[in-house]
Amino acid sequence: MEPLPLKDIHLPGSVAFWPPAPGWWLLAVLLPLLIFLCRYFYKRIRRQTAVKTASKLLSALRRDGAADARQTLVALSALLRRVAISIAPRSDVASLRGEAWLSYLDQSLPDAPFTLGPGRCLADGHYRQTPPADTELEALFELCERWLKQQAKKR
Repeated sequence: MEPLPLKDIHLPGSVAFWPPAPGWWLLAVLLPLLIFLCRYFYKRIRRQTAVKTASKLLSALRRDGAADARQTLVALSALLRRVAISIAPRSDVASLRGEAWLSYLDQSLPDAPFTLGPGRCLADGHYRQTPPADTELEALFELCERWLKQQAKKR
């Protein structure tokens, strides 16, 4: 009997680097999408939390603010600034003062109520001889509520 003409064991070829397996393609698409969605929802939740908390603080301030009109005005200004810093980049908002601050607040409202309306007392209320009247404070509270609602709607 003659020996069979058998060949030695053939090993498969080495695995090529390119093209990647379908799982890598899927990962390449889903990873940036996941990062984008996480960032979007983080910003959205942060904005909503800041606005909800500010709304609660505003209603508490309105309820308890009858004691001193100047202190109420200072607290309103600080509340608006904290919300603005929470929802916008700190470098854009933190350094604003006077007219620039009022015009920033007016950006989201169509009728410029901060520079031309009751919101004006946020800029000059600290320096007045007399504290703002109750009607001015009430109009300012309504304006602040309106501004907060507008910030909640913004994306």
